[in-house]
Amino acid sequence: MSHNPIRPWRNIERRVSRKIWVGNVPVGGDAPISVQTMTNTDSGDVKATLDQVIRAADAGADIVRISAPDVAATTALKEICRESPVPIVADIHFHYKRAIEAAEAGAACLRINPGNIGDEKRVKEVIKAAKDHNCSIRIGVNAGSLEKHLLDKYAEPCPDAMVESGLDHIKILEDNDFHNFKISVKASDVFLASAAYQQLADATDAPIHLGITEAGGLMSGTIKSAIGMGQLLWMGIGDTIRVSLSADPVEEVKVGYEILKSLGLRHRGVNIISCPSCARQGFDVIKTVEALEQRLEHIKTPMSLSIIGCVVNGPGEALMTDVGWTGGGAGHGMVYLGGKQSHKMDNDRMVDHIVEQVEAKAAELAAKADTDTDTEVDAAE
Repeated sequence: MSHNPIRPWRNIERRVSRKIWVGNVPVGGDAPISVQTMTNTDSGDVKATLDQVIRAADAGADIVRISAPDVAATTALKEICRESPVPIVADIHFHYKRAIEAAEAGAACLRINPGNIGDEKRVKEVIKAAKDHNCSIRIGVNAGSLEKHLLDKYAEPCPDAMVESGLDHIKILEDNDFHNFKISVKASDVFLASAAYQQLADATDAPIHLGITEAGGLMSGTIKSAIGMGQLLWMGIGDTIRVSLSADPVEEVKVGYEILKSLGLRHRGVNIISCPSCARQGFDVIKTVEALEQRLEHIKTPMSLSIIGCVVNGPGEALMTDVGWTGGGAGHGMVYLGGKQSHKMDNDRMVDHIVEQVEAKAAELAAKADTDTDTEVDAAE
């Protein structure tokens, strides 16, 4: 929940859902919205895949999905799951035996597509494997691979068809006394996906995994995902997300966090507030922000930084951020710390100086958070 008693117009009341577990990551209920991505390496290549998993985890991924199309992939999965710093979801298409092998290999979750996995008997075997190995399941409905009888019934992929597919599969799981599942109804069309998710949210209390599938490249896919998932998250729908981009999986994680940060639903790293720049700027805002984004990637502590080119909006923005820089004249700007004017600094030292100030503030905030946690533990004891 994003709750602000002072500014109630910023509140987001999250849909009430059941809590499940994907490995050691809670999904649904009162758990934070988790960020996922998917590897794009050869799944049979342990080193390449594990390296990509670790990079994604370092960027903030809570869960990583790996395609398991063949025996080589499920064989490699055993070592990958053992060494991975985050839970692994095995992505299963077509062959139910790969799901069984993935559960045996240590996957924390199996993503199965109702339209592709096979008949109910095969699904029951997958459920048994999931139960035996304490593995959750994601029902992954996709507009591009709906069951034939639903396409015959509805003539085309539509929200009713997608939700019916998902609910049919939920019934199979629940009839087999399996409740450790989440569900998604993805489409590449923002309107279709949004409508399907809203309908699904009213039809089940299962945790919902959000995504606009096959969204496109880094820019176009980010925009489509932000529009589609952003509005659903704003409505309180969604317990875990994946931004599907034709790009490095690390970029998917970054975009996912930025979407959640913009809605106040997750907080990680530096939130940079910067102006688009204009003729009033006292320094090169665009190059400065580009440099800072790279230099501050290592900061995990949630905090805010304003970089504003001139004094029109700079002081006002700086009042609301942990660290701020407002451009001035004569080759220097004003540094704000904790919302208050602190000191002037020359522009040619700007980037290094801001990095120093942010690192110092991040350390201060982290220390305070640790102290607050210790105090809460002491009080509880």
